[in-house]
This record gives sequence, C-alpha cells and structure tokens, in this order.
Amino acid sequence: MKVIAINGSPRKSWNTAKLLEKALEGASSSGAETEIINLYDIDYKGCKSCFACKRHTASYGRCCVNDDLRPVLEKIEQADVLILGSPVYFRNISGAMMSFTERFLFPKMIYTNPMTSINKSKLKVASIFTMNGKEQTFNQLPLKQHLEGITGTLKTIFGNSAVLYSFFTYQTDNYTGMEYTYFDIDEKKAYHENRFPLDCEKAFELGKQLTV
Repeated sequence: MKVIAINGSPRKSWNTAKLLEKALEGASSSGAETEIINLYDIDYKGCKSCFACKRHTASYGRCCVNDDLRPVLEKIEQADVLILGSPVYFRNISGAMMSFTERFLFPKMIYTNPMTSINKSKLKVASIFTMNGKEQTFNQLPLKQHLEGITGTLKTIFGNSAVLYSFFTYQTDNYTGMEYTYFDIDEKKAYHENRFPLDCEKAFELGKQLTV
C-alpha cells in the first residue's frame, strides 16, 4: 500500500509537517510505503483555466499543464491513500495548497446537474489543518464552513474524507521582538505542550486507520 502526504506548509519541521509525519508513521506501522511531498519545494502555479481537463481528449479528467506538479499528480494516481496538510493563513488554506487543490480536484469534477465526479479510483483521503485560533473561535467563524467545503468536495469526489484539526498552535519558538498581545504567549505555549502531543497521537491513529 502506498501513502502520500502533501505538506502545504512552507516549514518542514513545524506543526503541519509534524502531524503529517506522525500520520505516515501510523501508516508505516501497518506496513505501508510512505512519502511526504513539500509543496513549497515545487515550482508550479494554480489552475490556468484552460479547460483541457473537461474536453473529451487525451487530457480528459487530468491536468495537462506540464510543470513540476505534474509528476506529483501522477504519483497520486498510483497511491492508495492521500493525506493533505495545511496551516490556516488568513482564514484559508495556504496559497500553495490552494493552487494544488485547484490542479488536483478541478479536473475530476464534471459540470453535470447535480455536479458529479469522473473519479474511478478507490483513493482514501484525509486532511490535517493546523491553526493559530482556538477551537471555540473556529466553531463560530465562517472558516469552519470553508474547510468543510474542502473536505466535502473530497468526499464528493472520492466517497470518503477524514479530517483532523489542530488548534491554538504554537507558531514559533521565539516570539521575541514581536508585537503579540492578541494571545497570551504563555497560555499558548502551555496549551501546545499539553495538547499537541495528543494531536500527534490522533494523527498516528489516522494514518493507521487509513491503511486498514
């Protein structure tokens, strides 16, 4: 079994990346082959709106743009499990992850009424979102509906969509020199030390469950 994790964070060793690595550890414990791909290492852009993926030609149902993302999309076509990970920036997924989802998901949607999918694979999918805000605030903001829109689209296309949220993340190990009074840094640090290990355990179990 092949499991691919897509890191939509510019950092390779912080919250999002750590949770993705834990999910891959969980998958590995079940005997899966794993790989993590860091989007910020790849030279690509979002959808170019050429609509080649919508026409009944050789590119039907897949993105025809030939750049560094193309081999990644080809790898995903051969995978059994895909785990997407993104921090939340300005109440949205990262720019790199947004461009990736445009290129990955749009070709699989068909403009029928109601909208359907061309997807025929049995790919299992999951999303991991990390964010600076607290859980109670998240539940009151349009952000929740937005992220559920992304996971809902995944479910529409693939028939499944697991999700893990990590809240009130410790953004840096050095807040020196910043104007930072919106949150209490000591509170944030204490929360991170107590809660983030639990999120890592959840990520491990998520990766394990996806490979059953």
